[in-house]
Amino acid sequence: MNIAYLYPWDVVGDPTAPGRIADLGVDAVALAASYHSTRAATPYHPNHRVLDVAHSAFYLPIRPEAWGSLVPASPTWTTPDAYLTARDALKAAGLKVLAWTVLTHNSYLGTKHPGIATRNAFGDLYPHALCPAHPEVVDYCERLVREVLTVGEPDGLILESCGPMGFGHQNMHEKTAGADWNGPLGDLLSLCFCTACAPQYPETTQEHVKQVVDTQPNPVTTEEGLSDHAQAVQEVRLSLSTQLRQRLITVARELSPETPITLHANPDPWAAGAFAALPHGEPGADVLVGNCWGDPASDADRLTTLANLSTTPAANLSTTRAPADSSSTTRQRIGAYVLALPPRPADATVLADQMATYAKAGATEFHLYHAGLASPARLAAIREALNR
Repeated sequence: MNIAYLYPWDVVGDPTAPGRIADLGVDAVALAASYHSTRAATPYHPNHRVLDVAHSAFYLPIRPEAWGSLVPASPTWTTPDAYLTARDALKAAGLKVLAWTVLTHNSYLGTKHPGIATRNAFGDLYPHALCPAHPEVVDYCERLVREVLTVGEPDGLILESCGPMGFGHQNMHEKTAGADWNGPLGDLLSLCFCTACAPQYPETTQEHVKQVVDTQPNPVTTEEGLSDHAQAVQEVRLSLSTQLRQRLITVARELSPETPITLHANPDPWAAGAFAALPHGEPGADVLVGNCWGDPASDADRLTTLANLSTTPAANLSTTRAPADSSSTTRQRIGAYVLALPPRPADATVLADQMATYAKAGATEFHLYHAGLASPARLAAIREALNR
């Protein structure tokens, strides 16, 4: 299956959008049902060229009775039912529509409720990062999935940010690169020390992290940086992702057993962000998607690791499911999250070569980012690469 990613506003108000996307040769669209703030180009829309998405929003009608202490915001830059309008238009063009659901990445709720957002070892607040150590956050994510499935009725569910977020965040005018914090220090700055997380770590962890961050040179690995604290801290972090992920999968299976579930996943046990840590696999999901925005060889290694984690068959795995009494199982599918935007060139040959590399690494699905943001030349490159 080939899947193009889209925002609802790419379709709402543009009657040419469904046909343009269908002409790419994709089978489905990953349509944002819940998404964070952004500033987006809209190169095809008849009414605008740039859209400021001021805050995180939910693109389905907000039913007050469906929410608890955390209630998402509606958009003001498009219609409150934008997901439904776009879904119907895309399905009329013969495309399946998967609900692209961003979970713990929500600056609107993190700013409004700072007590449930991530704080690093220095006490700095990350308002974009809801911390799943708080029951209110897990409850919000569950309600979000329930509403997406109940009201949105998608052909598939894509879960992004299904675990702790962290230090890395493209926000406002990002001015953090000059500090020269390497990957392991980024991991240390991603650790949450909020009132729910800090008591779960060994007693001296917070002061140890602060000292390492302020001491040069940078540690070679995250484990080296954490020293004797590493195993205990990793167990806490992974348990947060695991508990949230499995709770949401259970809810989704109860509500809509036939709806395939896709996870944006990273086999790195220290991962924090859109692709949640998944070092031991998740047999309850149908598809594991790995990020392929970096060096193609490293991206391929990541996909191979995910493919090796997927050898345990899940209970419900195929898009076209077998009868309930069937004893047959299907291996999990691996998806490559392929960047078709800068710094990648608008070149079909380069894109096709990268996709071939990812296919050899185990990918059977291509998740193409992003069909609404891409120029005509980039859409042409996507179309030609898929045809190859």
